[in-house]
Amino acid sequence: LQARLTEAGWGGTPHRTSAVVLAAAGSRDPDAKADTARTAHLLAARLGVPVIPAYASAATPTVQTAVRTLLARGRRHIALACYFTAPGRFATECAQKAPWIAAAPLGTHPSMAELVLHRYEEALAHAASRELASA
Repeated sequence: LQARLTEAGWGGTPHRTSAVVLAAAGSRDPDAKADTARTAHLLAARLGVPVIPAYASAATPTVQTAVRTLLARGRRHIALACYFTAPGRFATECAQKAPWIAAAPLGTHPSMAELVLHRYEEALAHAASRELASA
């Protein structure tokens, strides 16, 4: 997420008027909302600015509401981080609501490929250990 924001024009130094909206698809599943909130917290710690999770559908706050909240708090440089794996309707609609810059979806970023490979290797190791335990 940080790399995508940097590609979009995010500077490396936190500024007191900067903030980020972390845009996700949204879900009625509380675990999905908790994951987005956890990711927003981690991104805020990394960037040194407030990060508010927001949703395209099925959950609140919306991206527009999150942007209004940050503007009311005096934040003027509001970036949008796309917590989407691919371009599409939700990513496009959320990006259009960004008052400053909007990062591209995670998509084909090398970190995504590394994450998928890591999870695959973990699954293989888990399957192998289960086979050994049952033998």
